[in-house]
Amino acid sequence: MTVDRAVFAFAGVVVLLGVALAHYVHPWWIALPVFAGLNMFQAAFTGFCPAAMIFKKLGVRPGAAFR
Repeated sequence: MTVDRAVFAFAGVVVLLGVALAHYVHPWWIALPVFAGLNMFQAAFTGFCPAAMIFKKLGVRPGAAFR
């Protein structure tokens, strides 16, 4: 698995978890997937992604997007 795929998988889990928590626990949990979406949007333009930096430090292979 590359950093790119790990970031996409992590973002997908965060979005699904946030939607489930918003549905079952409290509506304010919708802020979690909103934050993930905004972070993905800014990473598309700036190349800065905190999750990618963490995955790199954990030893995940580099990918094409986050070097």
